[in-house]
Amino acid sequence: MLVVVSDTHSTEGHRLRGRTYAAVRDADVVVHAGDFYREPVLDAFYTEARNLRAVYGNNADFAIRDRLPERRVVEYGGARIAVTHRHRSGDTGLLMFGRERDADVVVHGHSHAPRFDDSADVALLNPGSHAQPRGNRPAHAELESIPGGIEGCLVTPDGEVFREFTIHV
Repeated sequence: MLVVVSDTHSTEGHRLRGRTYAAVRDADVVVHAGDFYREPVLDAFYTEARNLRAVYGNNADFAIRDRLPERRVVEYGGARIAVTHRHRSGDTGLLMFGRERDADVVVHGHSHAPRFDDSADVALLNPGSHAQPRGNRPAHAELESIPGGIEGCLVTPDGEVFREFTIHV
Protein backbone atom coordinates (compact mmCIF):
# COMPACT_ATOMS: atom_id res chain seq x y z
CA MET A 1 0.00 0.00 0.00
CA LEU A 2 1.09 3.59 -0.70
CA VAL A 3 -0.13 6.25 1.73
CA VAL A 4 -0.22 9.95 0.89
CA VAL A 5 -0.21 12.69 3.54
CA SER A 6 0.44 16.41 3.44
CA ASP A 7 0.42 19.66 5.40
CA THR A 8 1.40 18.45 8.85
CA HIS A 9 2.36 21.98 10.01
CA SER A 10 3.95 20.94 13.27
CA THR A 11 7.01 22.03 15.22
CA GLU A 12 7.74 18.78 17.03
CA GLY A 13 5.87 15.58 16.13
CA HIS A 14 4.13 13.90 13.22
CA ARG A 15 0.61 14.48 14.65
CA LEU A 16 -0.53 11.15 13.20
CA ARG A 17 -3.45 9.41 14.89
CA GLY A 18 -5.95 6.63 14.33
CA ARG A 19 -6.14 5.08 10.88
CA THR A 20 -3.71 7.64 9.46
CA TYR A 21 -1.07 6.58 11.99
CA ALA A 22 -1.67 2.87 11.33
CA ALA A 23 -1.62 3.38 7.54
CA VAL A 24 1.70 5.27 7.65
CA ARG A 25 3.28 2.57 9.82
CA ASP A 26 1.98 -0.28 7.62
CA ALA A 27 2.57 1.28 4.19
CA ASP A 28 5.16 0.02 1.74
CA VAL A 29 5.67 3.63 0.64
CA VAL A 30 4.61 6.92 2.24
CA VAL A 31 4.47 10.06 0.12
CA HIS A 32 4.38 13.38 1.98
CA ALA A 33 3.42 16.31 -0.25
CA GLY A 34 5.12 18.94 1.86
CA ASP A 35 4.77 21.36 4.74
CA PHE A 36 6.18 19.33 7.59
CA TYR A 37 7.03 22.81 8.94
CA ARG A 38 10.08 22.03 11.13
CA GLU A 39 12.88 19.46 10.87
CA PRO A 40 11.89 17.39 13.97
CA VAL A 41 8.59 16.64 12.20
CA LEU A 42 10.41 15.23 9.17
CA ASP A 43 12.53 13.11 11.51
CA ALA A 44 9.38 11.82 13.24
CA PHE A 45 8.01 10.70 9.86
CA TYR A 46 11.26 8.91 9.03
CA THR A 47 10.87 7.06 12.35
CA GLU A 48 7.33 5.86 11.52
CA ALA A 49 7.49 5.26 7.75
CA ARG A 50 9.49 2.40 6.27
CA ASN A 51 9.98 4.16 2.94
CA LEU A 52 9.30 7.91 2.96
CA ARG A 53 9.27 9.85 -0.32
CA ALA A 54 8.70 13.50 0.49
CA VAL A 55 9.00 17.01 -0.90
CA TYR A 56 9.27 20.28 0.92
CA GLY A 57 6.45 22.79 1.06
CA ASN A 58 6.28 26.57 1.11
CA ASN A 59 6.39 26.62 4.94
CA ALA A 60 9.39 24.32 5.33
CA ASP A 61 12.37 25.51 7.33
CA PHE A 62 15.83 25.66 5.73
CA ALA A 63 16.90 22.34 7.27
CA ILE A 64 14.02 20.54 5.49
CA ARG A 65 14.77 22.34 2.22
CA ASP A 66 18.36 21.11 2.46
CA ARG A 67 17.19 17.49 2.88
CA LEU A 68 14.25 17.22 0.48
CA PRO A 69 13.56 18.11 -3.15
CA GLU A 70 10.84 20.52 -4.18
CA ARG A 71 9.51 17.96 -6.71
CA ARG A 72 9.96 14.27 -7.35
CA VAL A 73 8.54 11.29 -9.24
CA VAL A 74 7.57 8.06 -7.48
CA GLU A 75 6.79 4.81 -9.30
CA TYR A 76 4.12 2.60 -7.74
CA GLY A 77 1.97 -0.19 -9.17
CA GLY A 78 2.97 0.68 -12.72
CA ALA A 79 1.97 4.33 -12.25
CA ARG A 80 4.15 7.41 -12.41
CA ILE A 81 3.28 9.77 -9.57
CA ALA A 82 4.61 13.32 -9.81
CA VAL A 83 4.80 14.95 -6.38
CA THR A 84 4.98 18.63 -5.49
CA HIS A 85 3.53 20.77 -2.74
CA ARG A 86 1.86 23.35 -4.95
CA HIS A 87 2.02 25.16 -8.27
CA ARG A 88 1.52 28.91 -8.52
CA SER A 89 -0.59 28.43 -11.65
CA GLY A 90 -3.14 26.23 -9.86
CA ASP A 91 -4.61 23.17 -11.55
CA THR A 92 -3.32 24.19 -14.99
CA GLY A 93 0.22 24.33 -13.63
CA LEU A 94 -0.21 21.02 -11.81
CA LEU A 95 -1.45 19.36 -15.01
CA MET A 96 1.52 20.72 -16.97
CA PHE A 97 3.88 19.58 -14.19
CA GLY A 98 2.42 16.07 -14.51
CA ARG A 99 2.53 16.02 -18.32
CA GLU A 100 6.18 17.14 -18.32
CA ARG A 101 6.98 14.10 -16.19
CA ASP A 102 4.78 11.68 -18.14
CA ALA A 103 2.82 11.12 -14.92
CA ASP A 104 -0.45 9.30 -14.44
CA VAL A 105 -1.25 11.34 -11.34
CA VAL A 106 0.01 14.48 -9.63
CA VAL A 107 0.05 14.42 -5.84
CA HIS A 108 0.02 17.85 -4.25
CA GLY A 109 -0.91 19.58 -1.02
CA HIS A 110 -1.10 23.21 0.11
CA SER A 111 -4.88 23.79 0.15
CA HIS A 112 -5.55 21.32 3.02
CA ALA A 113 -8.67 20.27 1.05
CA PRO A 114 -8.79 16.56 0.18
CA ARG A 115 -9.79 15.85 -3.41
CA PHE A 116 -9.35 13.57 -6.38
CA ASP A 117 -9.97 14.92 -9.89
CA ASP A 118 -9.56 12.78 -12.99
CA SER A 119 -11.37 15.09 -15.43
CA ALA A 120 -8.15 15.72 -17.42
CA ASP A 121 -5.51 13.43 -18.92
CA VAL A 122 -3.52 13.54 -15.66
CA ALA A 123 -5.33 12.89 -12.38
CA LEU A 124 -4.86 15.30 -9.46
CA LEU A 125 -4.78 14.00 -5.89
CA ASN A 126 -4.63 16.16 -2.79
CA PRO A 127 -4.76 14.09 0.42
CA GLY A 128 -5.76 17.10 2.49
CA SER A 129 -4.21 17.50 5.92
CA HIS A 130 -4.36 14.85 8.64
CA ALA A 131 -3.28 17.38 11.26
CA GLN A 132 -4.52 20.85 10.32
CA PRO A 133 -7.58 20.55 8.06
CA ARG A 134 -8.51 24.27 8.15
CA GLY A 135 -12.26 23.74 7.87
CA ASN A 136 -11.96 20.61 5.70
CA ARG A 137 -12.13 17.00 6.80
CA PRO A 138 -8.83 15.76 8.21
CA ALA A 139 -7.67 13.14 5.71
CA HIS A 140 -5.03 11.11 3.97
CA ALA A 141 -5.06 8.92 0.83
CA GLU A 142 -4.48 5.17 0.57
CA LEU A 143 -3.52 3.59 -2.76
CA GLU A 144 -3.37 -0.10 -3.69
CA SER A 145 -1.93 -1.57 -6.88
CA ILE A 146 -4.41 -3.52 -9.02
CA PRO A 147 -4.08 -4.98 -12.53
CA GLY A 148 -4.10 -2.02 -14.91
CA GLY A 149 -3.86 0.70 -12.31
CA ILE A 150 -4.35 1.79 -8.75
CA GLU A 151 -7.42 1.83 -6.53
CA GLY A 152 -7.48 4.57 -3.97
CA CYS A 153 -9.51 6.28 -1.32
CA LEU A 154 -9.57 9.38 0.80
CA VAL A 155 -10.06 8.51 4.44
CA THR A 156 -10.22 10.34 7.77
CA PRO A 157 -8.06 9.51 10.79
CA ASP A 158 -11.26 8.07 12.32
CA GLY A 159 -11.46 5.55 9.46
CA GLU A 160 -14.30 7.06 7.41
CA VAL A 161 -13.72 6.45 3.70
CA PHE A 162 -15.40 9.36 1.93
CA ARG A 163 -14.09 9.10 -1.65
CA GLU A 164 -13.00 6.09 -3.69
CA PHE A 165 -11.31 6.26 -7.07
CA THR A 166 -9.32 4.35 -9.69
CA ILE A 167 -6.28 5.53 -11.61
CA HIS A 168 -5.87 3.63 -14.88
CA VAL A 169 -2.36 3.17 -16.27
